[in-house]
Amino acid sequence: MQWLDHDYLSRLLESCPEIVVAVDKAGRIVYYNEGARRVLHYTAQEVLWRHVVGTLYPSVEDARRVMQAMVDSPDDGRIWDFETVLCSKEGERIPIAFSGSLLRDELSNVVGSIGFARDMREIRRREQSATVCQIAVCVAHEVNNPLEVITNNLELIRRSLQAPDPERRIESNERRFEAIRAAVDKVKTIVRRLDELGRGDAYNTKPYLHDQLMTDLRADLTREEAVGGPRQASQDYFPLAGMTVLVVDDDLSVLASLADLLRAERCRVYAACRPSEALRLVRDLERLDVVISDVVMDEMDGCELYLRVKRERPQLPVILTTAYYYDCDHVIKRSRMAGLEHAIFKKPINPERLRQLMLAARQQKLSSGSSLSAEEKLVSRL
Repeated sequence: MQWLDHDYLSRLLESCPEIVVAVDKAGRIVYYNEGARRVLHYTAQEVLWRHVVGTLYPSVEDARRVMQAMVDSPDDGRIWDFETVLCSKEGERIPIAFSGSLLRDELSNVVGSIGFARDMREIRRREQSATVCQIAVCVAHEVNNPLEVITNNLELIRRSLQAPDPERRIESNERRFEAIRAAVDKVKTIVRRLDELGRGDAYNTKPYLHDQLMTDLRADLTREEAVGGPRQASQDYFPLAGMTVLVVDDDLSVLASLADLLRAERCRVYAACRPSEALRLVRDLERLDVVISDVVMDEMDGCELYLRVKRERPQLPVILTTAYYYDCDHVIKRSRMAGLEHAIFKKPINPERLRQLMLAARQQKLSSGSSLSAEEKLVSRL
C-alpha cells in the first residue's frame, strides 16, 4: 500500500512544518527536513553529516540534557515537549519544545535518535503579552484605589481652605493629609513590586471575578473626567444637600474618603464594606436616595448587588464604580441590560462627575413622584 511506501513516508516527514532532525549514534545529522530549514535557515547540504553539537545545539550540555532525558525515559526512550534550545544559522538561540525517541536496530541496540521540535518563540510572545495584560489589569485596580483616596481628600482639602474656622480646618486637614500619605505609600509599594517583577521575581496571580475576555473601559473616560472637570468656585454651592446616600466598597480607605466627600456636600451618608450589610441597610432605612457601589467585591459583584437592590426598592438609583480599566466579567453589559441607567465609571472618581450623576438620580426621583426633604426642596429651588 502507498502509505507504507518508504518514499511516501519520507515525503510526509519532509512536508512537516515542524523541525524534524535525526542523528546517528555518533551524533552526526543524518536527516534534516524543510521545516527545520525554514526555522533554522541551514540548508540540508550545510548540516548533513555534521555533528549536531556546534551546528544545531549551542553546547555539549544542551545536547547531553536531551539525550539523557531520552535514556532515562520510562517509555522506551520517548520524551514529549522537552524544553531546550537550538541555534539558527545566524547564531540565534531558539527556544523549542522537543519530542523525540531513541532509534534501535533489530537487536534493540541504540543506533541514533529522531526528534520533532516546535519553535516556541511565538508562543512565548503570546504568553508574555497575556502576562502583561494580566499585570496591567491588576495594576490599574491597585493604583486606582489609592488614587481615589487621594482625589477625594484633595477635594476636601480644597474646600476646607475656604472655611472660616482655621483651627477646625487644620485639625480636619491633618487627618486628610495622613490618608493621602498612606495612599501614596501604597502606590510606591506597587511601583516597587513592578520593578521586582521586571527583574524576574516570581509573582502570584488572582482572578478578576472569573477568567473571561476583558472589555476595555478606557473609551468611557471623557476628556472632562481625565483632566478633572469644571469646579464650582463658590463654597456655598451644595446641590446635593439633604440627599441620603449609601456607599458600598470593600476598600476601607476608599469607603471612608468617599463618605467624607459626600458629607462635605451635606449629604447624609451610610457606609457598608460588605454587600450583605448594604442590602440590610437598603431594607431597613426608611429614606435612601442613591446607592454608590464598587464593582468587584468578595461576596458579590456590583451587578448582583444592583439586581438585589432593584428587587427590594425598584425606584432606588444605583451608581457603580470600578478601579479596573477592564471588565472581564461583563458587569457593565449585564447591568445595563438589566436596566442600570447611571454610567459605570472608573476610579479615581471625579467629584464633579459624581455630583452630576447624583443630580441625575435626584431628578429621577422627582420624575417618579417621590417626596423630597425640606432641605432638598430648598436646594431644588436654587
